[in-house]
Amino acid sequence: MKNIGIWLDKNQAHVVTIENSNETLKTIPSNIEHFNVRGGSGTRLKGGPQDVVQDSKYLEREKHQFKNYFNEIIPEIQDAENILIFGPAEAKIKFKKELEENHKKLDDKVAKVETADSMTNNQVIAWVRDFYK
Repeated sequence: MKNIGIWLDKNQAHVVTIENSNETLKTIPSNIEHFNVRGGSGTRLKGGPQDVVQDSKYLEREKHQFKNYFNEIIPEIQDAENILIFGPAEAKIKFKKELEENHKKLDDKVAKVETADSMTNNQVIAWVRDFYK
C-alpha cells in the first residue's frame, strides 16, 4: 500500500511516500517568481504622473508557472493509493483544483486537504505518518 502526503506552498513541495513502513521525502522546487509590483513615479504631488501596472500579465504568468509546478508533482504521485494534501496559504487548494479538472483518477484518491503551517522536513514526515496510522 502506497500512501503519499504532499506539503506544498508557493516555493516548494515536499512529497512524502510511505510504502511498507519505508518513508521517503522528495523536495520539488516550484520556480514560481514572486512578483513585487510597485508603481512609483518621481513625484509626490497628488495627481502627478503614475505608472500603469498590468496585473493581468503577472497573474497569467503566475498561472502558467503554477501549472508547470503541478506537472512536476503529478508524476511523483501517479501510483499512490491515498493522497494527503496539506500546507499553508492557497497552493494546496490550487493543486486540488488542478487534480479535479485535469487528473480525475488522482483526485479520487485524495483523502484530505488540510491547512498546516510551515514545517521542517521531519515534521512533514511525522504529520503524514500520523495521518495514515
